[in-house]
Amino acid sequence: MPQLSSLESALKHYFGYDSFRPGQRYIVEQALQNRDLLVVMPTGGGKSLCFQLPALLKKGLTVVVSPLIALMQDQVEALQDNGIGATFINSSLSAYQVRTREQAILSGKVKLLYIAPERLLSEKFLPFLDLVCHQMGISAFAIDEAHCVSEWGHDFRPEYRQLQKLRHRFSGVPTIALTATATERVRQDIIQQLGLVEPSIHIASFNRQNLFYEVQPKQKQSYQQLLQLIRQQSGAGIIYCLSRRRVDEIAFKLKNDGIAALPYHAGLSDRDRTANQTSFIRDDVQVMVATIAFGMGINKPDVRFVIHYDLPRNLESYYQESGRAGRDGEPARCTLFLNYGDIKTIEYLIAQKPDPQEQRIAKQQLRQVIDYAEGIDCRRTIQLSYFGERFSGKCDNCDNCCHPKPMQDWTMEAMKFLSCVARCKERFGMTYIIDVLRGAKNQKILQNGHQNLSTYGIGKDRSIDDWRMLGRSLLHQGLLAQTTDGYSVLKLNALSWEVMRRQRSVLIAVSAAPTRISDEDTRAAAEVELLFQRLRKLRKQLADEQGVPPYVIFADSTLRLMATQQPKSLAAFSRLSGVGSHKLARYGAQFLAEIQAYCEEV
Repeated sequence: MPQLSSLESALKHYFGYDSFRPGQRYIVEQALQNRDLLVVMPTGGGKSLCFQLPALLKKGLTVVVSPLIALMQDQVEALQDNGIGATFINSSLSAYQVRTREQAILSGKVKLLYIAPERLLSEKFLPFLDLVCHQMGISAFAIDEAHCVSEWGHDFRPEYRQLQKLRHRFSGVPTIALTATATERVRQDIIQQLGLVEPSIHIASFNRQNLFYEVQPKQKQSYQQLLQLIRQQSGAGIIYCLSRRRVDEIAFKLKNDGIAALPYHAGLSDRDRTANQTSFIRDDVQVMVATIAFGMGINKPDVRFVIHYDLPRNLESYYQESGRAGRDGEPARCTLFLNYGDIKTIEYLIAQKPDPQEQRIAKQQLRQVIDYAEGIDCRRTIQLSYFGERFSGKCDNCDNCCHPKPMQDWTMEAMKFLSCVARCKERFGMTYIIDVLRGAKNQKILQNGHQNLSTYGIGKDRSIDDWRMLGRSLLHQGLLAQTTDGYSVLKLNALSWEVMRRQRSVLIAVSAAPTRISDEDTRAAAEVELLFQRLRKLRKQLADEQGVPPYVIFADSTLRLMATQQPKSLAAFSRLSGVGSHKLARYGAQFLAEIQAYCEEV
């Protein structure tokens, strides 16, 4: 290892970055002091570096516990491409391959070993770890996805509970527990279950500043809406759907419309899922269509957009799933389609839960999702408050901040709506009330004699969507109630009567048209984009030759720096963020030649 004068010089040498992200340096320093650590850092915040850099600077082997084979392989490939001794041992390897890797570890060629908890704690592997500890030392255990240890977490795995055995068997070895999301209750459970001793706890902000959040009403032609959105995006994307059938349907339609897309859900065989995931990671396809319920466990940093075609079940899931976008810190877009039909589907799924308490929690979580989707406040304010983090608002990177919805006085319409609920004796749901207001002549209205009500037909001047928007707003403002017995019958409350007596006004947000990007701005970005795409093509070619994902060669952010700065020499190239010593020697000349060729053609 070369003489490195500081942590920053080590960071540049191994990973090519000039400076740490917020919180990283302090965590690395604590790890180098052999402290137990609990690191809660959102997806894309740079958790992995917090244990990878100390592993390279300390003597011995760092053992990384990871629950997902795909994640292990991705991280190991990225480390190896930086010239770092890393390997994994999992069920995808033959006995011969396992023995070869164990020999490499014992000969000191490996600094980081990635392994699943089941393999790590097996009777065959623990004695080998004893030998490693005796011969060369174990510098740390890094427990990735540490929330899996807690029954209160969102992805509990019983085998994680057994990891406390490591503390008893290797008592002097520090443990670093890392997770992307954890409430206070889950954090305490992680500390207890892993036996962490006076851990240094670091909780990073959950704010992902590079992500643009937006909610779009799901149109009747929702597939065309989706297709148009994808065609407006560049780079890779993920589309989340509620059902396997919807995943297969959307993937099939996209392929027919010339979009390279593949499905991903639990109904596929392990082999097909792995093959589809590999195609996505290596940029052979642009779009992965996946079920909300099934975690993808991917480590692809350059996902440029995530679209939730259907509503997620809770805000934590939405944060995790949308958070797969922009893990490289570059701008990315997160779009949620809001359709009230999805609510019925989720409510049906909730009703299948046998435990009434689970049902109540799930209904509350669904209500939070709807509040988020319909909210007029800064999207970040709503999201971050869910995790107990205060945000002042006005992020300038969500639809509500960039295109504030004007408030309109709908008091008269609200009085008509609530009066209709009252005259229908509070016995019907929203669809029926809207039908009465709009003067529908369906059989149910005629049977009930409601065509004779004074409120019948007084709302013909407004569309069904207008009335539905008002009804939902009344519910969320607490000006109207709804039964929770599965029938969603509208009920009046004290505030409803205040509106009807003209004692309270009703303001609702009405969608505004988005602002257009100027042609001048578009032209200015076009030239950089052309070079960026050429560099991506070169990166893909090199990645295919090596059989690795393209982002292992260089991140999108580094390619974009090449395209904007257009370095003319290896010295200038070496100063780009993301270009370390190993990558400079391996790829510098080829990328410089491509930049030079482009500049000569322009």
